[in-house]
Amino acid sequence: MLTQIHPKLPMRNKAETKKYYIDKLGFEQLRSDDFPDYLMLRKDHIEIHFFLFAEINPKENYGMVYIRVSDIDVLYQSLLDARVKIHPNGSLQTKPWGQKEFSLLDPDFNLLTFGEGVS
Repeated sequence: MLTQIHPKLPMRNKAETKKYYIDKLGFEQLRSDDFPDYLMLRKDHIEIHFFLFAEINPKENYGMVYIRVSDIDVLYQSLLDARVKIHPNGSLQTKPWGQKEFSLLDPDFNLLTFGEGVS
């Protein structure tokens, strides 16, 4: 019986990852900072975990997460207001599969796509 999923994404620099997700996206850190190679973050009802991969080439990183949201227009505008960079090909749009979506790239080029179903 599955109850939750917590994706694990690579990070090159823990401090930089924390700063981006906490300061820019409004996440909070879970647990302590006692694990130098691991980071757990939460916002609302989701968690994203990160593992240290200092040698990863960001342009070869295929880490991706699809995050379902409510009030996507409000979220999108709040990120624009905070000057969070939207993926060049990921501006807010309604897709043929019935989702309104936009995407971001974090400092390690993990792709975060946010989506809400449209009626």
